[in-house]
Order: sequence, then C-alpha cells, then structure tokens
Amino acid sequence: MATKRGTGEMRDRVVLGEFGVRNVHTTDFPGNYPGYDDAWDQLRFEEGFRVDVVREEDDALEFDMVGIDAAIANAFRRILLAEVPTMAVEKVFVYNNTSIVQDEILAHRLGLIPIRADPRLFEYRNQGDEEGTEIDTLQFQLKIKCSRNPRAAKESSDPNELYFNHKVYSKHMTWVPLGNQTDLFPDADFRPVHDDILIAQLRPGQEIDVLMHCVKGIGKDHAKFSPVATASYRLLPDIALLQPIEDEAAELLQKCFSPGVIEIQNIKATVHAILSLVLWMSGCHMQIYLLMNWDLPETLRKKSGKSSKCTTGHVQQGGFPS
Repeated sequence: MATKRGTGEMRDRVVLGEFGVRNVHTTDFPGNYPGYDDAWDQLRFEEGFRVDVVREEDDALEFDMVGIDAAIANAFRRILLAEVPTMAVEKVFVYNNTSIVQDEILAHRLGLIPIRADPRLFEYRNQGDEEGTEIDTLQFQLKIKCSRNPRAAKESSDPNELYFNHKVYSKHMTWVPLGNQTDLFPDADFRPVHDDILIAQLRPGQEIDVLMHCVKGIGKDHAKFSPVATASYRLLPDIALLQPIEDEAAELLQKCFSPGVIEIQNIKATVHAILSLVLWMSGCHMQIYLLMNWDLPETLRKKSGKSSKCTTGHVQQGGFPS
C-alpha cells in the first residue's frame, strides 16, 4: 500500500522522472484513494479556487488558476477559442477590383481582419437574412485608388516615392453607419484592431472599391470569429533539490534551466545551487540533456501541479496571418 506522502503526490503532482512522466491522469475521484474525501463540494471549490493575473496587456493576458483541474483549464481554453463571440466580416460586396488579388482571395483576407467592436452591442443575424440591420450588422467601406507621384525623382525606383496609395492597409477601412447607428453608438470607434495589416498592393490605375458587412459569430462556426490567436495552458512547475549540488555540477544545473530559476551562491568558498524565488513567476524549461546525461533522481525532482494545484494560462488577441 502506498504511503500517505506517496498517495498525496500521486493525487496532485505530475512527476518528470528519469525514464518518463508519472501521474499524468486525473485520479482524485470519489472512492479512488482511501482516507480522502474527493467528492465534489461547491463551497470547498470556491474557497480553494483563485485566479492570479501575472501579465495583462492590450493584446495579451497571462494568469494562474489555482485550485482547478487541468481538464477544466483545458475547457476554458477551448471556450476561448470556439465559444466567445466576436464581430467579423461575413459578406463582401465588390463594386470594383482591378488589383491582382482575385475577388475571392480579397474577401477571404478581409474576413480574417479582427474588428474592434463589442459583440454584446449586437444581435446574431438570423439565418437566411440577406440584408443587415443596425442591430446585427456593422458596415465598412474600403475605397482606394493608386496613382503616380508627379514629384517623384526620375531615377527613383522606390514604390513609396513613385506612387500614392500603392499599399492597401486595414487603416483604410472606414465605418459606414447603418440606419440609426450614429444615434445608437455616438461614442463608438468601430475599426480594425490593427491599422497596419497589409491587404493588397496596387499600381497606378488599379483600385479597390468594396463594401463589407460584419456580423456576430463564434469560432466554432468559423475561425475568423475566434477572439484569440493563441490560447494555451501548462502546469505550473515545482522543483525540489534532493541533495546539495556543488561546484561544476551546480553551474551545469543552472545552465539547464531558464534564467532566474537556479541561483548560484558561494558558501565557504564552495559553489552551491539553490532554487530561486523567481521560479513560480517565470516557470521553467528543463533541457533534455539534463535528463539524459545526469543522475537526476539523486539530485533533483521536477513536478507540476495536477488536480487542485496550479495551472498557468496565456491568451493572445487575434491577428492576421502572414
């Protein structure tokens, strides 16, 4: 029979050992471990669960979820990818397109441009409705024509000097209010998330004149509605030094991890390796030759939280594929 300590590690730790990864499955269901009450209790879950925001920017969010199973963290990731609604270009009305980009390709590129608009302000468009209304549609226009620069130097070969409007960017998309949207959204700033997304390149005489209808949708229906470019999670690492590591071994150990994880200290003219407090903030990546060429079980143990422990997530806002 497993000891109390071994059973506890099996329940809430994924262990990276010398010959493989152990305890990868969730096993803390009721009755699996004698002496443990693993029955679901909402009050106990609320007391043990918390979300710690590590980094928050305009287009990225990193946070730690403590007290939750990895399967639930993965469910959050899938919800972010497929269930959170956004606004995206659904229909493109091409009035004129003399660029080298075919109409279908142009419409596809426009559909992948993320739109800065709160989807809670709009309703889902009913299936079969061809005409949009002010409550379910955002309308954008892209109208641009390339022309020559009469003041360009004759010997110049730089398109930026020779032509005007030879590059079509997402910043050229302008919002055209439908119905009474001007009154409904007096302070609205509907526009693409990024202004520097290159849509097409033109030459003198070529032009693009299109009208776009943006509707509300979710990533499960089409990837263009997915609000994130990256949504990932990983188990938060927990590293333990099982014995003192000195001299060359300490320096080698430090090189095997990301900066800030292992700290070197001089104690009585001897180099010692200790775990840095930065570990829980930065995470770590153990290089493979540490596992292959070192006597790992006698010096170090790397574990990650499993059930009822820590999961760190990273979310990045959607963008345009290059």
